Amino acid sequence: MIKELPNLKIGELTAKVPIVQGGMSVGISLSGLASAVANEGGIGVIGAAAIGMLENDFYTHYEEANQRALRKEIRKARAKTNGILGVNIMVALSDYYELIKTAVNEGIDIVFAGAGLPLKNLASIVDSAKKIKTKFVPIVSSVRSLNVLFSYWEKHYNELPDAVVVEGPMAGGHLGFKKEQIDDPRFKLEKIFVDILKAVDVFAKKFKKRIPVIAAGGIYTGFDIYKFLNMGVSGVQMATRFVATKECDASDKFKQAYINATKDDIMIIDSPVGLPGRAIRNSFLEDVKMGMKKPFTCTYKCLKTCDYRKAPYCIALALTNAKKGILQNGFAFAGANVYRVDKIVSVKTLIESLIDEFYTAVSLANRGTAAI
Repeated sequence: MIKELPNLKIGELTAKVPIVQGGMSVGISLSGLASAVANEGGIGVIGAAAIGMLENDFYTHYEEANQRALRKEIRKARAKTNGILGVNIMVALSDYYELIKTAVNEGIDIVFAGAGLPLKNLASIVDSAKKIKTKFVPIVSSVRSLNVLFSYWEKHYNELPDAVVVEGPMAGGHLGFKKEQIDDPRFKLEKIFVDILKAVDVFAKKFKKRIPVIAAGGIYTGFDIYKFLNMGVSGVQMATRFVATKECDASDKFKQAYINATKDDIMIIDSPVGLPGRAIRNSFLEDVKMGMKKPFTCTYKCLKTCDYRKAPYCIALALTNAKKGILQNGFAFAGANVYRVDKIVSVKTLIESLIDEFYTAVSLANRGTAAI
């Protein structure tokens, strides 16, 4: 049994606290939150999707605005911390490759890739990343996805990702599961990551490379961290907890939506991305559920999988409005445990409380107390 909180090592990078702050896009986790987490010894992550919303020409020069904004946020974060910084870039984005190149050229420590598998056309990027030591960490939700991804990288790049995040169905935002799998016990995080751990171990031994596995989705307390570390993961990813922090880049109204949320407010939606997503129920989502369309003009097809001609609303616009606190014209993504959030604290206070809970779990285990 684990007695001490371990470091999280990804290649030559070492995070003193084995916590990755989940990347929350459309302005929720930017340089403010990411740098604060990095300063406390965790891994801070900037969400890259629609980051250009911060720029005046977002709707007229979408790609350029996104790249410019991402560069600015990485540099702002770097100015605030010497800790480990990452970016989360959705594979489903139309400008996915351009955003990866931008992040790598800025010398970002880690690229986290979710909402799809990072497969084709990465040879030059992988080569550039090696030179500046940027790490690639995909986010997967099944052993099948893991095997497809790692086999592809082995064959085409003679390389493997540097770590992997295993995200279970209790996560917020877009989910890598079918609707009927979300509440199926067979797809619980505790179940799916066991097979992924074994699969990663096979590839790691073949390449003689250490590949940490990071658990994500529904992890809320230091007791959860203790549990999953003892089950074999090297670290955890948490997102929902970090929204209700002073340093989170979302508006106060967005944060308040988390504090006000009850268990009954959590709902699964059909996102225009083509994936189910978990969000906080509000009038906007109720309107959509009743079949109401929210008028919008698509100036740039930002998501490869979005059919804007059939979509009932623009998800980029809805999430941008939510980030700004205009929740009547948008909605907030959140994890399954959002109803447990009851106050806004600093990142420092949050991480200290998680560490305290971890050591309480250690103490209880040492005394033979089963219920932790």
